[in-house]
Amino acid sequence: MSPESAPTGDDRLVPQPATIPPPTPSSHSAPYWEAAARHELVYQRCDACKRAEFDPAVVCRRCGARALTWARSAGLGTVYSWTVVWRPQQPSFVVPYAPAIIDLDEGYQMLAAVIGCRVADLAVGLRVAVEFHPVADGFALPYFRPA
Repeated sequence: MSPESAPTGDDRLVPQPATIPPPTPSSHSAPYWEAAARHELVYQRCDACKRAEFDPAVVCRRCGARALTWARSAGLGTVYSWTVVWRPQQPSFVVPYAPAIIDLDEGYQMLAAVIGCRVADLAVGLRVAVEFHPVADGFALPYFRPA
């Protein structure tokens, strides 16, 4: 466990330890997880209607087209909403952690934890930037830190 991931005894938001359960990619999400392992944030964009899509999909949720292309995100956005978890879902998780819905500048939302601040610093509209931290089996998870 790295010092930044160690339990703090306060309300500082830190990345989870690498010992949390790793993701289980599907055939549709594998390109996303491969990019994350390279510390790149990617999303899909519909070739037909140009809508940004996230979570990985087979068809566009707006127009139903099957032509979705992976694009690299700048990883910048704002906090739309969040919650703070004080009771972990299993013992390997460090609390508190703050899963948040992030509005990415490219026009999509994703769920990821906010780190690098205290719980009291969380706010709607907080400007954030992505950073990646490793977990087991060669995976890396995206987190968002105040920009």
